[in-house]
Amino acid sequence: MTDDFVADVTSVAALSEPVRRRLYRYVVSRDAPVSRDDAAAGTGVAHHVAKFNLDRLVADGLLEVQYSRPPGRGGPGAGRPAKLYRRANRDIAVSLPGRRYHLAGQVMAEAITIAGRERVPLAEALTEAARTTGRRLGEAADGAERPAAEVVTDVLERHGYEPRPADHEIVLANCPFHSLAAEYTELVCGINLDLIGGVLDAVEAGGLCARLDPAPGRCCVTIATERDLV
Repeated sequence: MTDDFVADVTSVAALSEPVRRRLYRYVVSRDAPVSRDDAAAGTGVAHHVAKFNLDRLVADGLLEVQYSRPPGRGGPGAGRPAKLYRRANRDIAVSLPGRRYHLAGQVMAEAITIAGRERVPLAEALTEAARTTGRRLGEAADGAERPAAEVVTDVLERHGYEPRPADHEIVLANCPFHSLAAEYTELVCGINLDLIGGVLDAVEAGGLCARLDPAPGRCCVTIATERDLV
């Protein structure tokens, strides 16, 4: 369970409280940041209730705060800037099991861009895009003084693969692109293989190798030591 997952679940759970949910929906429906007074009036709750719950929504990462004086008021004597609320600039998604369709979309969009720019077959561009994306994920990991297998496991855990060590290999218990894989199995398995291969490249996990090893109920890729692949 990653820190990002915990933060997203906490944020979504905050909306289970009806008053908080009503205030959130009011704020995000406005074209401009909203004051406490406006939020209270717009949702029909007391000012102190609006204040408490708006600040909770900020603490839970759903809203952000900015300070601004009313139009036409400035300089000495204008008073303190008003505290205003707006939707937080972050995406929040929770799925169980973990899915990362945005990552598949990123790979495909990059592949289409490469194919058009370099005039290469789309299949070749898809391999390059998936490998590049995997390397990017691996390079973003903190690998300082840690075994390569541990770093790889952390990266894949963060991106929904649910890695599990088993007899000199790492089994990936979840496919983050499950629905796509069910309809476009060969295409998505190729993306998985190249993306995970890119992670291994970036981490310089010389003793590890990704291979296609499909089985029901898990990702089609297994990571094994090179010696086990002979």
